[in-house]
Amino acid sequence: MTSIAMIEAAAARLKGHARKTPLLSSPFLDEIAGRRLLVKPECLQHTGSFKFRGGWAALSAMEEEARKRGVIAYSSGNHAQGVAAAAKAHGAPAVIIMPADAPQLKIDNTRALGAEVVLYDRVGGESREEIGTHYAQTRSLTLIKPYDEPQVIAGQGTVGLEIAEQAAAEGVTSGDVLVCCGGGGLTGGVALALEARAPGLRVRPAEPEGFDDVARSLASGQIESNPATSGSICDAILTPAPGEITFPILSRLCGPGIIITEDEALQAMALAFLRLKIVVEPGGAAALAAALFHGDEIEGDAVIAVATGGNVDPAMFSRALDKLA
Repeated sequence: MTSIAMIEAAAARLKGHARKTPLLSSPFLDEIAGRRLLVKPECLQHTGSFKFRGGWAALSAMEEEARKRGVIAYSSGNHAQGVAAAAKAHGAPAVIIMPADAPQLKIDNTRALGAEVVLYDRVGGESREEIGTHYAQTRSLTLIKPYDEPQVIAGQGTVGLEIAEQAAAEGVTSGDVLVCCGGGGLTGGVALALEARAPGLRVRPAEPEGFDDVARSLASGQIESNPATSGSICDAILTPAPGEITFPILSRLCGPGIIITEDEALQAMALAFLRLKIVVEPGGAAALAAALFHGDEIEGDAVIAVATGGNVDPAMFSRALDKLA
């Protein structure tokens, strides 16, 4: 299981390789949110999302012989790019299983990073796990799961270490930290880091409506599944259910989930561009949308939102900017 020691070790291995993203603010966003709002733009991370941290943490922790054989991962795009970039830097072959309906930009970027991309029919019910297992066994590749993997969680947890340090520097020692949540790797990692380094900060998962498995699981106390695996513009955070490893962490450390609409995600993207000058994808804007439009569900005089990724197609970004008209 992931521990604070593993997160700190991952931070040491990431030093000089990952970017330390800042905390951004805008008085205009504070006014909308009804409180002080700090935004951590992981969209500025290498490969355009926090997933680079987990990919590097996993690759750098592997034994050299296994790394030379290569790795395999399945992802709609951000984990794909994070693993592909980390594998390329380590000189390791990478096979990435991606849904055929993933944003073309993410597919193209993953290939450009040197990975072999295998597409599957997510809408038609093909199992990425079965395909990944087949490739892993036939080629002796090491599977790096997108969230239910201790080293990946440790890598994502380095976001939490930075938040603890940066929030303290801003005088924020209590309040909610909103995290865009799919399977719970980032949410769980940040929660573990804050438990150890900033216990006054409470993690809250943010999810799109119709895909709120984590919020429902936290409410019921057991793992709940989504009825569908696609059908939202927030593709980056669509997962079948919380992870077997991540859910116990979320259940122990997180506050109630917040559910946002697609329209709120698009508005958050537009406001992030207008006021913070950053580009955020729909799934990466869920936490910011929760902070801006669900203030009645949030406690404290300050809130921190993690903008988890910025890999958005031009057409979708244009759709978001139309909200400013």
